[in-house]
Order: sequence, then structure tokens, then C-alpha cells
Amino acid sequence: MKKDTTELPADIQAQIRALEALPNDQIDTTDAPETLDWSDARRGVFYRPVKQQITLRIDADIIAWFKARARDGRGYQTDINGALREHVKRTIRSASQS
Repeated sequence: MKKDTTELPADIQAQIRALEALPNDQIDTTDAPETLDWSDARRGVFYRPVKQQITLRIDADIIAWFKARARDGRGYQTDINGALREHVKRTIRSASQS
């Protein structure tokens, strides 16, 4: 999907069109070499889903369980969100296998 470039100055638009017209073998990528080793790559690091603030009543023992496992009692809400997300994924997978 190409981005709209109509708000750019005419000379910049011309440069972009010239670059788009170049064949791949004529593009100089020496300043950005291709990465062949992805062993240290991490998936989803930059993805941040939109959060929605709600009021939700959860049993006190469940909250205590998550808080006890969180560092300094922090991050337990993220852990709860992760547990809910895993449940949703499992439910979707089992529904698609039926």
C-alpha cells in the first residue's frame, strides 16, 4: 500500500517517483546491509494494542494470586490481560478445529 505523497513538495515527489521506477538491482543498499541472522530477533516488540479502561470485578483470591507472582506487586494487570489473551487464543484455535 502506497502512502499519499500529494502533501510533499513537487521536487520530493519527483525524487520518490524516480526511486520507485528504479529496478531492485540498481538500488544501493550498502548503507543498510541485509540481515541474514535473525536469531536475536523478537516478535511483537513494537506492537502495542489499544487499551480500553473498564471496571471489572474479579474475585479477590484471583487478584491476590496474580499480585503475589508480580514483581513488587506491579504488572499484575498485564499478567491478567495476558492470561485472558491466551484463553481467547485457545478458544479460537479449538473453535477452528471443530
